[in-house]
Amino acid sequence: MTKHHAPLVVGNWKMNPVSLAEVKTIVTSLKAASKKVNQVQIVIAPPTLYLMEVKKMLGTSSIGLAAQNVNQSPMGAQTGEHSIPMLAGAGVVTVIVGHSERRALGETDEMVGAKVAALIKSKLTPIICIGERDRDAQGNFFMLIEAQIKAALMNVPKARFKDIVIAYEPIWAIGTGKTATAEDVNEMRLFIQKILTKHFDRASAGKIRIIYGGSVSAQNATDLFTSGGVDGFLVGGASLRPQEFSHIIHSIK
Repeated sequence: MTKHHAPLVVGNWKMNPVSLAEVKTIVTSLKAASKKVNQVQIVIAPPTLYLMEVKKMLGTSSIGLAAQNVNQSPMGAQTGEHSIPMLAGAGVVTVIVGHSERRALGETDEMVGAKVAALIKSKLTPIICIGERDRDAQGNFFMLIEAQIKAALMNVPKARFKDIVIAYEPIWAIGTGKTATAEDVNEMRLFIQKILTKHFDRASAGKIRIIYGGSVSAQNATDLFTSGGVDGFLVGGASLRPQEFSHIIHSIK
């Protein structure tokens, strides 16, 4: 299958690790690994507390810096939140929005849409997470996916679709050790492209990168990438293990 986008691999560290010493070890290893590949775009999303330190550690490395969440308001009485200007000032160029763990805390499709619109306006790249909790035999979960996509992109100009990344993460495959098959992933990739074409147009749909997340490992990455037809991965736990994360990156170069 011909790929139309440069492969993208994003490491979502979530609430890990627990010390700056561990952060330095991980970043140092990833910087060394990134020098051996130039066809793959690598991005890491450490906890907000570490963003500025990680930016310093990265130095002139080609590895990009992402945030795990954002508040769409530029400033104000939002205890515990971080705005787009704050994250941009820390060196962030990409932001994960709509992750299932955030949605479980109450983040709605409408909130995701507001965040995406604000990020695009500020010229930052949103990685929009979508995915179903369960797969019913009737295929109703496809309706959920369509609703998530529509809400996320409703206020994004089609001319900016090239700055959008959609991460398909079936919730049943996050942190469970289970993973969707390459056939499952390819089916959903085709469905996402169909929905984008339906609500926008084929040319605009083709500009959006579609990546997969959900128990991605060194063992399944190549199959998911080639047979699944995706443009890369959003990696969780494996991104904290430099050797395995490096294997995932190299498996799709």
